[in-house]
Amino acid sequence: MNAHSVQQLIEAGLPGARVHVQSDDNTHFAAVIVAPQFAGKRMIQRHQLVYGTLGLLMGREIHALSIEAKTPDEWQATQEA
Repeated sequence: MNAHSVQQLIEAGLPGARVHVQSDDNTHFAAVIVAPQFAGKRMIQRHQLVYGTLGLLMGREIHALSIEAKTPDEWQATQEA
C-alpha cells in the first residue's frame, strides 16, 4: 500500500474531497482531507467517515493514519490566517 493508493481510496469514498496523503514507509500515513461531507460532523465522525473508505486495510496494510479533516470553509479559514 502506498500513499497514492490510500489517496485514491479516500477520494473514491468521499466524492468531491480534496485529499493529500504522505508516507515515509508505506504503513504509516498522514492525510489532509477537505470534504463537504464533514460539515456538521464532530471530529470522531469525520475520522469514521475516512476509516470507512479504507475498510479492512486499516490495521493491516495501513498500520497508522494521522487525519486532518476539514470542511472547505474550515480549510479556507486556515489558509487566510
